[in-house]
Amino acid sequence: MTVEIDIQKNVYGGDGLGRLGDGRVVFVPGAFAGEKVRADIVEQKRKYVKARLVEVLEPSPDRIQPGPSVPGMVYSAISYAGELRLKQDQLENFLWKAQSELVPLDVVAAPQPLNYRNKAVYHTQRRDGRWLLGYRAEQSHEVVDLTEDPLACAEINRALPDIRAGVLALLTSGAKAVRDSTKAADNVTVRYTAIDGVKWWLGDPPLGLELTELTGGIHFRVPADGFYQVNPQMADRLVAAVRDAYLEGADSAAHLLDLYCGVGVFGLCCLKGLNGKGANGLDGFTARLVGVESARASVACAKRNAEALGIKASFFCERVGGSLGRIKIGPHHTVLLDPPRGGLEPNVPAWLAKRPAPRIFYVSCDPATLARDLTALMPAYRIEKAALFDLFPRTARFETFVQLARR
Repeated sequence: MTVEIDIQKNVYGGDGLGRLGDGRVVFVPGAFAGEKVRADIVEQKRKYVKARLVEVLEPSPDRIQPGPSVPGMVYSAISYAGELRLKQDQLENFLWKAQSELVPLDVVAAPQPLNYRNKAVYHTQRRDGRWLLGYRAEQSHEVVDLTEDPLACAEINRALPDIRAGVLALLTSGAKAVRDSTKAADNVTVRYTAIDGVKWWLGDPPLGLELTELTGGIHFRVPADGFYQVNPQMADRLVAAVRDAYLEGADSAAHLLDLYCGVGVFGLCCLKGLNGKGANGLDGFTARLVGVESARASVACAKRNAEALGIKASFFCERVGGSLGRIKIGPHHTVLLDPPRGGLEPNVPAWLAKRPAPRIFYVSCDPATLARDLTALMPAYRIEKAALFDLFPRTARFETFVQLARR
């Protein structure tokens, strides 16, 4: 069935949202707030409907002619300014749900909306007699072949022809065991750093491989399969914002508890910002850094990163939610949270709410789980400041930095 829909807004994930005559919500990928569109209904549920965009009857003034696109680029047909407004609206709605009041929100735009990623993960698929290399389409999971990646940095794109040739050779020639293991590996990871150049591998990375990333003017050792922000320019801005916020209150809350710390980037940049006052402290007060992370290789790198910077820090390889009985938080602590997309483990928010830390910094890559966790923290904390950092332009995702102050 084909229907005409007025798009009211874009929800997190990028879909345009409107309503049918019976009041049901309808989601239309590729449609933008303020547009009237014609769409075919493709899936019906009791409370909502999914539809496929057929025609834009009244376009948004922000709609543009899309350039090269790959799966995941849900905002390729809207101006970058328009994209930022949609993302701002989404985040404001999530924060409103958490605190039920307006929150001051800064929006930090990316200086480079395309060709910013220094990491890409491609997949292989044999179709119609030939091998393809590219991203998987979100709905069908079919591989979309690509010879150029509009999201990847220039260095990766320059290396892409040779990478394609190397992967296709492994898939089609040589010993059967090699061909079979290449097919089984499926994913091809490509990473670029200014120190290491372009590195790529099939499946798991070579055992023990580490890379050197540069953030905030500091070199960080990172496991090849470890988490690190993929947009270096925006990562610098995000880390600088966390560091500056920490320094503003370091006189009263200098101790830093860095939970889900990865290789220690946020915590180490914060203490480095103290410029060696005292012994990593202020006015003779020694600041202590404790980090907790479940990935063993990342913890090993965090320890070496601290040593290279001359910063005394303790990093522990544990699951945060499983180590709460051993974590000490006092009235001079700043707590820094940077969990994966799933957010904090279920027992962490209530535990934090009962601790005396005067402030909590929460860095999130998913506003839905952020709002869930903030709601649990609201009895003890209030949102003081929030900022949207667009680390993933042209895609649905973004990062959020929220500063919480104890009530």
